[in-house]
Amino acid sequence: MSSANRWLWLVGLVLLAGLIYLLRPILMPFLVGMLLAYLGDPLVDRLERLGMSRTWGVALVFALFALLFLLMLLVLVPLLVRQLSYLYQLTPQGLDWLQLVALPWIQARFGLEEGFWHFDQLRVAVAGHLGSTTDILGVLVSHATRSGLALLVWVGNLLLVPVVGFYLMRDWDLILARLRALLPRRREGHVVLLATECHEVLGAFLRGQLLVMLALALVYAAGLMLVGLQLGLLIGVLAGLASIVPYMGFLVGITAALAATLFQSGFDIYPLLGVLAVFSVGQLLEGMLLTPLLVGDRIGLHPVAVIFAILAGGQLFGFTGVLLALPVAAVIMVLLRHAHDSYKLSELYGDSPPRA
Repeated sequence: MSSANRWLWLVGLVLLAGLIYLLRPILMPFLVGMLLAYLGDPLVDRLERLGMSRTWGVALVFALFALLFLLMLLVLVPLLVRQLSYLYQLTPQGLDWLQLVALPWIQARFGLEEGFWHFDQLRVAVAGHLGSTTDILGVLVSHATRSGLALLVWVGNLLLVPVVGFYLMRDWDLILARLRALLPRRREGHVVLLATECHEVLGAFLRGQLLVMLALALVYAAGLMLVGLQLGLLIGVLAGLASIVPYMGFLVGITAALAATLFQSGFDIYPLLGVLAVFSVGQLLEGMLLTPLLVGDRIGLHPVAVIFAILAGGQLFGFTGVLLALPVAAVIMVLLRHAHDSYKLSELYGDSPPRA
């Protein structure tokens, strides 16, 4: 490739990135629809091999996705809302326990000064916020309906997701074939190799890491509820979702569970040991069974890179960016690894000249 062509490609990539950044408010249904199409395409291909038409296969897969989503709404969401409401009601009691029991104990142990925590200011701020409303759903509805246009845009984007996902899933193989036909003939093999490796990494993440998160959420929630923790379901689900970052789910979950146990049972040793046992079992299952079996070592993202990818995705594209941050980071990791190998074989890297 000549120098002029390289500059043209670079300018084109910069313009494309700027266009994507400007269009980010409307990209959510297309990105989520693309993700649904990517997840559902292997199932549709399998149904095609069984003799079903592509359109009917897509319809069946979408019905399966809709059923799973409906079950989640009907079963899991009411339970979580109930636990959030319970947590909302317990907040004043938790502040009393923190002020009268926990902080005096810490102050006596470490010899801190009186009023070191400025707890009165925190209590006034929290109490004022709690007094402003008594309904969590009312708060959410008030924020959502504050701007009628924003609410219409949000509803429109939500309705576009299944439409975009359906058509992309139906024409997925055709789109890939046309994209491959546009590749330069001399570079087709190399590009297909990169795409295949990216597909393996994405498949390992989407099928593996998401299953690990779901399994850990079930283990943590069931274990904490068996221990008798009243907020066990909420803390278990949050710990499972936080497991998308290595060790983050364990730290968040065990900290919240121990704090809730201390508030609920005081300094009784047996509930605390039960919480420690639940998270120890979860960590053993994750390290020895779930991650090696479901994920393997094909992703290889450093924990710092995972945190940066999630924060960067949220900053650039909001909630959609958070959902797509790690798959995109996994693809970038594959491309960077090949760029590193190419750099090591280039003349630029070459041996240093001998000293005079």
